[in-house]
Amino acid sequence: MNTTSRPSIADQAAARVVREVRLAAGLSQEALAEAAGLHRTYISLLERARRSPSLSTLDAIGRALCFEPSKIYRLIADAVEHAE
Repeated sequence: MNTTSRPSIADQAAARVVREVRLAAGLSQEALAEAAGLHRTYISLLERARRSPSLSTLDAIGRALCFEPSKIYRLIADAVEHAE
């Protein structure tokens, strides 16, 4: 029996946004993780919607990309709206 649940729309949107902004910045998962104070495998899990990012994690990622904290939240909210 498969006990894994399907990621929420919000987690899928966050995964897509994190990957897109990382790639747009020209960063590897490892470079983003280091700049955000996170582990590389955690970035990989986020980008595959295997983990749900906390607000503090999104804030760290946004700051590592030189974003205002609200920008990454807005990008995710927009991605959720377009997914529904």
